[in-house]
Amino acid sequence: MRAFAIASIAVVLITTGAVAQKKPTRFWNLTLYTITSLQLSPAGEQKWGSDQCKNDKDGTVDHDERLNVTGIKTGHYDAKLADKNGRVCIVRNIDVKEGAVFTIEEKQLTDCRK
Repeated sequence: MRAFAIASIAVVLITTGAVAQKKPTRFWNLTLYTITSLQLSPAGEQKWGSDQCKNDKDGTVDHDERLNVTGIKTGHYDAKLADKNGRVCIVRNIDVKEGAVFTIEEKQLTDCRK
């Protein structure tokens, strides 16, 4: 009986770990405005990937909305974003972890142009 209980706990822990690994990587928009384009590049490389906003049904990420991000591995990234106000900003050295949520806040938008 004890061996069965230990085996059951092991299965639950393994299953829970497998489910956790399948969580999507997500971006949480904590800027003031709706984001219309979001591209990521390995930090310092300016090799911008595809527009992640295309992963959203309306193609934008509203304030306080989360967006599934695809094709990104754990690492440090620079983000280039555009918002509905016409700003284009670069935020440098964002820590992204697969299966976790990363944020960009308004106070991080210091390198912007219109």
